[in-house]
Amino acid sequence: MSVIPSRLGATLLALCLGGCDDGVRLGETEPDEALAGGTTTVWRDDLNAFAQPSANLSHERKVDFSVGNSFFRSPWVIAPATTTARDGLGPLFNASACQNCHIKDGRGHPPGPDAPNAVSMLVRLSIPDTAQQAAIIERVGVNPEPRYGTQLQDMAVPGVRPEAKVRVEYDTLTVTFDDGTPVELRKPRLVITQLGYGPLHPQVMLSARVAPPMIGLGLLEAIPEQAILDNAQAQAAADKGVRGRPNQVWDDTLGKVVIGRFGWKAGQPTLEQQNAHAFANDMGLTTHLQPRDDCTAAQSECLSAAHGGRPEVSDNILRTVLFYTRNLAVPARRDVSTPQVLAGKRLFHQAGCQTCHVPQYTTAARTAEPEQANQNIRPYTDLLLHDMGPGLADGRSEFAAGPQDWRTPPLWGMGLSETVSGHTQYLHDGRARNAMEAVLWHGGEAAASQRHVLSFNAGQRAALLAFLNSL
Repeated sequence: MSVIPSRLGATLLALCLGGCDDGVRLGETEPDEALAGGTTTVWRDDLNAFAQPSANLSHERKVDFSVGNSFFRSPWVIAPATTTARDGLGPLFNASACQNCHIKDGRGHPPGPDAPNAVSMLVRLSIPDTAQQAAIIERVGVNPEPRYGTQLQDMAVPGVRPEAKVRVEYDTLTVTFDDGTPVELRKPRLVITQLGYGPLHPQVMLSARVAPPMIGLGLLEAIPEQAILDNAQAQAAADKGVRGRPNQVWDDTLGKVVIGRFGWKAGQPTLEQQNAHAFANDMGLTTHLQPRDDCTAAQSECLSAAHGGRPEVSDNILRTVLFYTRNLAVPARRDVSTPQVLAGKRLFHQAGCQTCHVPQYTTAARTAEPEQANQNIRPYTDLLLHDMGPGLADGRSEFAAGPQDWRTPPLWGMGLSETVSGHTQYLHDGRARNAMEAVLWHGGEAAASQRHVLSFNAGQRAALLAFLNSL
C-alpha cells in the first residue's frame, strides 16, 4: 500500500491494516510495479545484480561511484606501509575490506554447523546497563563488555592477540502446517573459544549479526521521517497487536538523539555513521566520526600498536564510500504479472505481512543525492522495531530496542539472494535456510501472520514463495 506522509495517510493506512484488498491492487499488476527503486532501478538479475550504480546517475556521477567502489572492495593493509591511503588496518578487526562481508554487495555467508569459524558474521556483545555507564549508553546504545568492548574481533595484526574464535552450532525444532507438512527449523548457539584477554563478563549478552545486502540504502535514507512515524501511528491506532516504533539513537554529527534506520535493530541514524562505525568495528580503521581504535583498557598491545594516520580513513575516502553505498541500485522485480505471483501477493496481504513490510513509499523532495528525490519505491519495510517474540530474541538491548526487538528488514532483492550470494539464508543470524523458514520464525507481533501462513496448503505456499522470489 502507498504510504502518504500525512495524518490522512496514517488514517487510511490504519483502515487497511486488517487486510486491505481492493481487487485491483492485489489482483492486477500495478503501474511500474517492477521498478522497485523508481527510476534508479536497474534491469539485472545475474551475479552482479546488486553491484550496479543507480540507473539515473550521469556518466560523471558513475565515475564517482566507481571510485567509491574501489575503496569498498580493495583490502586495507597494516601500518606502516607504503600504501598510505589504505594503511592502518586493525589492530583488531574482522575483515580487511568491506567486500569481505558484503560479498558482491549481497547478504553475508552464515557459518554452517561444521565451519571452524564465522565468516561475514559478527558477534556483538554487551553487559546489562548500569547508572554509572549512562553517558556511554546514551551514545553507544549499550554497556560495553569490559575486556572486549561491543564487538568480538577474531583477527589481529602481528603482535596483537585476536579477541576470540567464533563458531556456531545448531539445535532443531519442528513446526507443522495445518495440512500435516512438517518443517524443521534450526536455532543457532554461539560457541566462543580462544578468548585472548580473559573470560567474558558473567552477564555478557551475545548477538550474532550477518551482513545485510547493500542495495537501496540511499533510498531508505531518503524516506521522509514523517512517513515512518505515520506507520507507527497507524499500527497503534489499528490495535491489532502490531505496534512498531522507531529506535531512538545517537547521531554523532548532530550530537543528539534521532530516529534510527540502519542495522538489524535500527541502531544507526545515517549511512555516513553506519559506514564510520563499520570501518571502526569491522576493520579497526579510524574516521573523524570514530577517531579512536576499538581497544579496551585490558588490551595493551592494541593500544600501543602503530596506526595509519589520524584519521586512517580520510574524509575524502569516507565521502566516496558514502556515495557508493547510497547509490547501489535495486534490481527490477521479475514475473510481476504471472498468475502465481499475483496470487502470492494477495496471500501476503491476507496474512497481514504488509503491515510491517510496507510495500511502497515516495522519497522526500529534497534528498542527499538529487537522483533519489521524489522516487516511488517498493522496499517492503516500515523501518520500525517490532517485538518478534522469544524465539528470535538475542537477549541484548540496543538504544530503545529491547532483547526481542528487530527492525523490519527490506524485502526488495530477496529473490536474487541465491544468484548473488550463493545461498538463501535469512534473518539476523542466518538461521533460516529459505524464505519459508524465515516466515515460520515470526512470533510476537507477527504471530498472527505466522499462524495464517501455517493454514496455507501446498499450492498457496508455493504462490507466496513465488511472490517473495519476485521481489
